[in-house]
Amino acid sequence: MLWSKAFCRCPVLVLSLWFCVEAVPIAVDKTKVETPEQKLEAPQSDTGLHYDRYLREVIDFLEKDQHFREKLHNTDMEDIKQGKLAKELDFVGHHVRTKLDELKRQEVNRLRTLIKAKQDVEGGHEMNHKALLMQFEYMNHMNPHTFEVEDLDKLIKSATSDLENYDKDRHEEFKRYEMMKEHKRKEHLKNLDEEQRKDEEQHYEELRKKHANHPKINHPGGQDQLKEVWKESDGLDPNDFDPKTFFKLHDNNGDGYIDQQELEALFTKELEKMYSPNLEEDDMTEMEEERLRMREHVMNEVDTNKDRLVSLDEFLISTNKKEFQEPDSWETLEQAPAYTDEEMQLFEEQLAQEESNLKQKNVELQKQKEELERQQEQLDAQKAELQQAVEQMQIIKFEKANAAVEVKGQYKLPSVITSSIID
Repeated sequence: MLWSKAFCRCPVLVLSLWFCVEAVPIAVDKTKVETPEQKLEAPQSDTGLHYDRYLREVIDFLEKDQHFREKLHNTDMEDIKQGKLAKELDFVGHHVRTKLDELKRQEVNRLRTLIKAKQDVEGGHEMNHKALLMQFEYMNHMNPHTFEVEDLDKLIKSATSDLENYDKDRHEEFKRYEMMKEHKRKEHLKNLDEEQRKDEEQHYEELRKKHANHPKINHPGGQDQLKEVWKESDGLDPNDFDPKTFFKLHDNNGDGYIDQQELEALFTKELEKMYSPNLEEDDMTEMEEERLRMREHVMNEVDTNKDRLVSLDEFLISTNKKEFQEPDSWETLEQAPAYTDEEMQLFEEQLAQEESNLKQKNVELQKQKEELERQQEQLDAQKAELQQAVEQMQIIKFEKANAAVEVKGQYKLPSVITSSIID
């Protein structure tokens, strides 16, 4: 995928995460490797961006245009960053432009649907749709019908900005995940009696020891680690290990680079030593953090031009270093905690504050509920009094009417007298 690789060669344009097709599985000698009950899945190429699908589809159709591919091949990365490549959109084929227009209209409709859903959730208040659409900076909302040069330029810049701190954000999310897990464990222990607490802590310690009791973890990117992949995954003799051949075997799409997904696939064997989705002591979220740590480490060691790709030259140079041939032992997650005691303390203080705020809010809501109930009782009492007053007035009115009839009857002349007067 030439388009994806061009972006990856720029340290800022970290777009290989989503341009690359799903990694091709590494060849496995099935006669030597047993199939476990449940295999670890290869890392998925997913940005996590809410417009990931739109991004992929746009790139997919641009790559189908020969003119655009040729310009991409001959365009300097600085020119791509400055938006010069986006201007080549005017020269792509009509069928590609038509499809891009359709993709944009679909994306605009998707955003409008999201905004409508947000409006419904918030109680149907009047919303400024145009202002809300402007929050999505990866397209030109003033023209929701056609995909123009500005749209491609915005898409490149937005994706670049959003992915710039991708790994950093993932590390922070993992740190919070680990602290929350420890917090819940402590809270659970508080609700147990002394004997139950002792049993629970013993069980926790047993699980921790089981997880730590795994085969030696080779240094990611080191000679031993790659030779193990060469043997176990490629089915080749470790004594015949050849760096150049290894590189070509694991450059799955044959573009001359090992990208981040292809690199992460090399760590699957090491991760399988530590993690299994079938075991209670193994946390798959921690496994993905370990995979990320391994990939970052190798990239820092091998990717000398910091383009987030490993070229053949970079790889061959790294295999001649002492760090490759005699690497240090690898410090796994259990040896390198994700957070410090101070961070845990601050986290628990924040949780306590959040809990206090929620309790205060709950108290306020309870007071409001009681006040509404009191007002409702007053209204019900007033309604009852009013109803009673109306009924009393009706009784009085009825009694007066009956009294008037009785008075009229007392003064009525006898019929004989009345007849004689008439005669």
